[in-house]
Amino acid sequence: MQRRRRLRVVTLGCSKNTVDTEHLLAQLPSDAFAVVDGDEPVDVLMLNTCGFIGDAKQESVEAILEAVEAKKRGEAGELVVFGCLSQRYAAELPAEIPEVDAWFGARDLAPVLRHLGVEPGPFVTRRIAEAKGYAYLKISEGCDRRCSYCAIPFIRGAHRSVPMEDLVAEAESLAARGVRELILIAQDSTYYGLDLYRRRALAELLERLAAVPGIEWIRIHYSYPADFPEDVLAVMARNPKVCKYLDIPLQHIADGVLDKMHRHVDGAWTRALIARLRREVPGVALRTTMIVGHPGETEEAFGELLAFVREARFERLGAFTYSEEEGTWGAEHLPDDVPEEVKRERLDRLMETQREISLACNQARVGTELTVLVDAFLPAEGSGSPAGMTKAAGDRHSGLAPESLRTAVCRSEYESPEVDGEILVRGVPAGVQTGDFIRVRIISAEDYDLIAEYLPEN
Repeated sequence: MQRRRRLRVVTLGCSKNTVDTEHLLAQLPSDAFAVVDGDEPVDVLMLNTCGFIGDAKQESVEAILEAVEAKKRGEAGELVVFGCLSQRYAAELPAEIPEVDAWFGARDLAPVLRHLGVEPGPFVTRRIAEAKGYAYLKISEGCDRRCSYCAIPFIRGAHRSVPMEDLVAEAESLAARGVRELILIAQDSTYYGLDLYRRRALAELLERLAAVPGIEWIRIHYSYPADFPEDVLAVMARNPKVCKYLDIPLQHIADGVLDKMHRHVDGAWTRALIARLRREVPGVALRTTMIVGHPGETEEAFGELLAFVREARFERLGAFTYSEEEGTWGAEHLPDDVPEEVKRERLDRLMETQREISLACNQARVGTELTVLVDAFLPAEGSGSPAGMTKAAGDRHSGLAPESLRTAVCRSEYESPEVDGEILVRGVPAGVQTGDFIRVRIISAEDYDLIAEYLPEN
């Protein structure tokens, strides 16, 4: 019998890349490939790269160079690179790093599989490395927006929705393996369906996914504010399986900056949208992201952004400094006129403002009871962090409970994994497992995390 080829994929970047890797691995026949998750030598080493902003590009380049060194040491046979970085720099990278055996882009996994000798089938199953109660579901690819700072359209291409039937089949497959929460991701989730059905179909998709047995929560990420579909709010308000949570990147509030960003909304429209979201979906938790230091952002414009954040009181907010990306409209037409030290100072001020808001929001939740999903358990004293938890998170949570009690790392419908805070639940009995739902009472609040106690079932 022919020996199975040992293969490992290193995935960099966002959750969309993670989904791509899981789809690719599910296509590999088990009699021909042995997927390796550790650091032992492999026949094929693959890197799924990110090329969105400067830091991500640098991380991907360093990972490729490390893989080249591993190949030189005999720890990897063939070296294959795909994803956003190799899509964006398809002409330059092969000449600069000739040690890589094959380069592929990000828009289609089929050529990658064919290079491995595998004829691709329907992409409705995934190989998920670790048992978790949640999974990302990529509902579309690419983007038709043309924000002036963003390289995604020419990396990932035009918007392409995944057919609803394929998404339902994928959700059924995930539910059969214990997934209870689906996190919908896309470059622009609210654009879903326009290319396939000539209408925005996110609301219908939500209803169909909610009907899949075993799926209890559905969460929406990356919704674009312009032309936000009203019927999505109605589904969020009435369907208990659709989390009262919305990730809606706004990027700024000052009219002059929004205009330079090509966001197709102004400050007044944005404020009205936030008011409508809170009115039509009572209790909704809003997550947003902001860019500071964009070309043309004066101190007055930044002050308007700070005031808006204090006014809107987003439950979750992330931010990053403007990074000039070659090939974008902004890089070609707008001078990067805000000094780096000013960008960093503004970012610090914004995140300190959000820290205070987050703490106040968390303190208001003390004493409430709610249902949470168990993501992991803290290790016993001295045993390290649980699988999937960063070292920083493990350090932050160490020593929370005596060894005789288990502490679970959980989330409610108001927190998304990896980007939001956690709910640390003390006194969880041994029968509870990762992926289970439990009832808890919030007993104390930190800046971003909450502490809770387990409530036994009646």
